[in-house]
Amino acid sequence: MSHPPVATAIPSSSLHEIFRAADARELITGTPVTRLHVGEPYFTPPAEVAEAIAEAQRAGRTSYTDVEGLPELRRLLAAKLELENGIDTPISRIFVTPGSCQGLQALLLSMAEPGTEILLPDLHWPIHVQQSLLAGLRPVFYSLDDRFFPDLDSIAEVSGANTRILLVNSPANPTGAVLEADRLAGLLALARERGWQVISDEAYEHFVYEGNHLSLAASERDLPAEQRIVHSVFTFSKSLAMTGYRLGYVVTANDAAAAGIRVVQEAGIIAPPTPVQYGGIAALRMPEAAEVNRKLVQQNRDTVLPALRDAGLLRELPSGGWYAMLDISRTGLGAEAFSAQLLEERGVAVVPGSGFGLRPRLDDRGALVAMDTDPAADKLVRIAFCVDPEVLRSGVDSLLAFVNDRNVR
Repeated sequence: MSHPPVATAIPSSSLHEIFRAADARELITGTPVTRLHVGEPYFTPPAEVAEAIAEAQRAGRTSYTDVEGLPELRRLLAAKLELENGIDTPISRIFVTPGSCQGLQALLLSMAEPGTEILLPDLHWPIHVQQSLLAGLRPVFYSLDDRFFPDLDSIAEVSGANTRILLVNSPANPTGAVLEADRLAGLLALARERGWQVISDEAYEHFVYEGNHLSLAASERDLPAEQRIVHSVFTFSKSLAMTGYRLGYVVTANDAAAAGIRVVQEAGIIAPPTPVQYGGIAALRMPEAAEVNRKLVQQNRDTVLPALRDAGLLRELPSGGWYAMLDISRTGLGAEAFSAQLLEERGVAVVPGSGFGLRPRLDDRGALVAMDTDPAADKLVRIAFCVDPEVLRSGVDSLLAFVNDRNVR
């Protein structure tokens, strides 16, 4: 029996589907959509970033760099990692990437083996599933508790002989969970006991509103490099609002992992874009910008989201990140129907939770035969609260009116 190519068998993520649906509605109606579906901040990068990129182009600094990226940028990243994250690493294990998404993909490709299982949370960024399947990995899903924290017993139970990788995301997309020191320590201890590699996705590192962001790799700083197992992924997209610039970086745990990802990057990108890296250098010289941006998003969270909590749609305010998962079960609608009707009737775009609860079914060969959804995720929708405050307030008001209308009926 023949199978379609892996990439054509994987469905487009719900994030892109709702993006296209919102565009289509605006085109048909001529009325702007209130966009709560996409993690695009209302603040912009510092002007110094654009100027540094323009100056690099004017000066002709546009040739290839090393596959790892500009040494000057990587030296600044090493200093930032030491100061802010507690991660001790030489620049030889730092790879500049065209966004953290590409860095994650390269890391997965460098770690994949035939039949390898990767552990992902029940509620996850759908791109993590797409990337895992494209790399030839078999996703296995672990449970989250009522605070959206990884359940250690579940991870131990669902893992098996072929498990090789554990993915951890804190602050988390889509849940906003920020993992505390004891939970991180438990995850690392379990991974070390089972012989797994760990990928720590820290895209939202600077957006923590309760507690502190803790980098998992910092727990290994006193170990020899060859004994370390945590590979970390970061981005400029969130902290500095550089979403369209596509600039991120990967920090490998050891030299062996660095050798693997170097080959993937040589084959995949040759080198990261040069002028944008000069923008990264400028951004790293403005660490206060990330704190300013955090305060803007927290102000949104603290002033607008309590209405959702008071309405019973939100258990508690998210501790970090840019998103909140709303429980819409009281409406009697599934996530897809809720999102479609909210867009049609109120002009508000949100992402159905079903897109964050994907469950791929694979055959014995590892070919994708179906993409199912966790039923629990079908009672959730995600909103982004990094948007303009007035847009957020208007969208939340419309969403609440939509929900109340369903309750009256």
